[in-house]
Amino acid sequence: MAGAGGGTSDVQWCFSQVKGAIDDDVAEADIISTVEFNHSGELLATGDKGGRVVIFQQEPESKNQPQCRGEYNVYSTFQSHEPEFDYLKSLEIEEKINKIRWLPQKNAAQFLLSTNDKTIKLWKISERDKRPEGYNLKEEDGRYRDLNTVTTLRVPVFRPMDLMVGSPSGGVAPPPILVNSISSHARWADLSASDLRINLWNLEITDRSFNIVDIKPANMEELTEVITAVEFHPNQCNTFVYSSSKGTIRLCDMRASALCDKHAKQFEEPEDPNNRSFFSEIISSISDVKFSHSGRYMMTRDYLSVKIWDLNMESRPVETYQVHEYLRSKLCSLYENDCIFDKFECCWNGNDSVVMTGSYNNFFRMFDRGYRQDVTLEASRENSKPRSVLKPRKVSTGGKRKKDEISVDSLDFNKKILHTAWHPLDNIIAVATTNNLYIFQEKPN
Repeated sequence: MAGAGGGTSDVQWCFSQVKGAIDDDVAEADIISTVEFNHSGELLATGDKGGRVVIFQQEPESKNQPQCRGEYNVYSTFQSHEPEFDYLKSLEIEEKINKIRWLPQKNAAQFLLSTNDKTIKLWKISERDKRPEGYNLKEEDGRYRDLNTVTTLRVPVFRPMDLMVGSPSGGVAPPPILVNSISSHARWADLSASDLRINLWNLEITDRSFNIVDIKPANMEELTEVITAVEFHPNQCNTFVYSSSKGTIRLCDMRASALCDKHAKQFEEPEDPNNRSFFSEIISSISDVKFSHSGRYMMTRDYLSVKIWDLNMESRPVETYQVHEYLRSKLCSLYENDCIFDKFECCWNGNDSVVMTGSYNNFFRMFDRGYRQDVTLEASRENSKPRSVLKPRKVSTGGKRKKDEISVDSLDFNKKILHTAWHPLDNIIAVATTNNLYIFQEKPN
């Protein structure tokens, strides 16, 4: 598979690390709900259903083994969200972290956005190894002194202290409706999407947002689709796309109108009549949309496939990759156990030559766009020996099964990889399986 910075097709992936408890009995709060590298790849953040954010930092490369990339170790852990109850709507708001987005680094501190269903929060991640002492107007504990007791003028000094990673919140006001997706832009703003609306936020104005898309019909009985994801263009701050449950992607230009109900472009592939079924509308719903780093293409993920769209061609995708087409015959049972509603994410590698997404049985798939090759790999503790090379897996759809294949009837649908992330500069990937975070990297030469 092609790498983050190369075009070769023979990259071998090996196990690097696994984070999380080994217990078979997994607590609901420990299930990982989002994974995201920062823009340099030095930090890797995860959010879980318990409202916690865990940040891992990549250690410097070993001088003895410069070809081995540094491991990721826990850098900071904090509680981002708490469970709430909306008394006005009689609605319980769970603490689950839906999305994490890193902001481009401007100084020594790092900033990230995290959101649950209701509240988006801006967090600052910074290090402190010194503290100021000797204030004139307040005590060391922060209480202000009586001015009548101040008789001398002192010069405050910095004293050494144990290193502390701080993560104070710069809260963002909750939007009026539930949040399912967020996207940030390098310059000044971020977008939040709910089922029916998209709001534009200025990061310096936290008490209000600007509604730029509203698809709520006058009569809710006429509702035919909902918004599933939103994404800013990486290079054009005026352009964004949003996807829907009907399998359409709409591109909007904020220069045209303050309210972007009228899209500039609509990307939609005509449905194949031969594949029409009761489940067609469900499996065509787009669960994730991502622009390529270059901004020329965008990738969408529906239940069975990954599609690559050229922004200059709206009629059909330029590339379509089947993730687990062998499940088409299992849609009825997947509907009964609710797996058909799983929302898989997708990601690009650093130079947009390879795309990755998850599947069931803890499988994840990579598609090399240049060489038209694909591979299925597995995140498993059985393959978690240091530097052990991952062996490609194959699924047998019927007939005589080969020795190294697994039958489609043997797949474990409780084991699934919904969240994946690719290091922006190196061949390092992170995939989340239930409560474990697996990190794989290209095998060193």
